[in-house]
Amino acid sequence: MYLVKTPKVLKRTYPKYVWDFTSIEKTIYLTFDDGPTPEVTSWVLDELKKYNAKATFFCIGKNVEQHPDLFNHILAQEHAVGNHTYNHLNGWETKSFPYLKDVVKCSKVFQSTLFRPPYGKLTRFQAKAILSDYTIIMWDVLSADFDKNCSPEKCLKNVLQNAKKGSIVVFHDSLKAEKNLKYTLPKVLEHFTKLGFQFKAITN
Repeated sequence: MYLVKTPKVLKRTYPKYVWDFTSIEKTIYLTFDDGPTPEVTSWVLDELKKYNAKATFFCIGKNVEQHPDLFNHILAQEHAVGNHTYNHLNGWETKSFPYLKDVVKCSKVFQSTLFRPPYGKLTRFQAKAILSDYTIIMWDVLSADFDKNCSPEKCLKNVLQNAKKGSIVVFHDSLKAEKNLKYTLPKVLEHFTKLGFQFKAITN
């Protein structure tokens, strides 16, 4: 189960996490989790470039090790990157010491002060430790591109109906999300660009 739109009560319950940005400007923050993936990430970069859009990629450490040239391509196009653990661990199902060790292992592959927990799942103890070195970036809108039961049309609707000024939107540059992502992302970029929005990377 997941929520497409993050409820305000959840944001208030975890105020130290970044869920969205207060913005008077028409700005949306696109984020991409679980890459880099050669079959998908390169396509994402090309689509973003068409609209001069910047984004934030929350990368899995082992994927960066396997595809360093693609990771460097993300940086070369002036996108931001964030730590998404080395092995894509679920914080609720992993004891704190090995989880934090995995975060550190990812940090040795590449440096970032941004962190997003895989699945959005993190214990309070893990979060407290991570917050000493990172800004924890969550989200305002979940596209659900990863869900095989979510149609491409529904994925698009999830974003168009819920994204607003300052929203952080989650996509996945993974093989599992490829079908929905390739349908949705170009339409999201086109739609919000026509409405006068800009797409920016997350920076501290």
